[in-house]
Amino acid sequence: MQAPDFSVHLYRDVTEWAWGTPSWVHSVADVGTNAGLLLFAVLFVAGWWRARGRDARSMGLALSAPFAMVAAYLVSEVSKDFLQEERPCRAVPGALHIAACPAPGDWSFPSNHATIAAASAAALVVVWRALAPLVLPLAMLMAFSRVFVGVHYPHDVAAGFCVGVVVAPVVALVLVRAAEPVVDLLRGFPVGAVLLGARPVPAAVGAGHAGPVPVRVPAAAGGVTRVDDAAVTMPDVMGGVRGVGGAGGGGAVGRHHRPGS
Repeated sequence: MQAPDFSVHLYRDVTEWAWGTPSWVHSVADVGTNAGLLLFAVLFVAGWWRARGRDARSMGLALSAPFAMVAAYLVSEVSKDFLQEERPCRAVPGALHIAACPAPGDWSFPSNHATIAAASAAALVVVWRALAPLVLPLAMLMAFSRVFVGVHYPHDVAAGFCVGVVVAPVVALVLVRAAEPVVDLLRGFPVGAVLLGARPVPAAVGAGHAGPVPVRVPAAAGGVTRVDDAAVTMPDVMGGVRGVGGAGGGGAVGRHHRPGS
């Protein structure tokens, strides 16, 4: 595969500008990509820890995220071996590169570093949306750094970034369908409860309701029932029923056994 002309020209522009920056910038750019990948690994662990207090789906997504990143990397790696684009630090005459040029056979398109960075960021956003303002710009900066240090063309990192942001979320959302019931099952065991967190306890219906429950009680007149506006306890109801029965009985006695009749 041959690099397109526009990408070659853009590569020259970026690397010539990068070559004129201070040496400490070169060091930061060269080391920064791997340091960024380490940060993503730490955030994967943080996402798992955060999901321990959440439902099975949240934990399933946290566990699926690293596998989604690996899946995106495999797509990139297979594509590199199939397309076999030479690295610009060897293919472009007089190329200026800050980082050491990879060995022959380590192909250029797409960029694995850009793919891994973008896939990690996208998977983390699926797990923990609040991280988006941090991880997405970081992934873009890491992708650009591969052009800055001279080991990739711009179209290499653009393609790698697209592979990462598309493949990783899809794989994570597919894997979570299988991971969710497994998480729920493993949480029933002591070791699983430690690693994955205990199963959330569902709130009981009416839990925390300390007051009496309103009930339907007989009205004072005519056997018509009503819902008492006030809170009525069961002893009150039973007492009220006995009172109504007693009053009725007394009235009957009064009608049939009048004094002096």
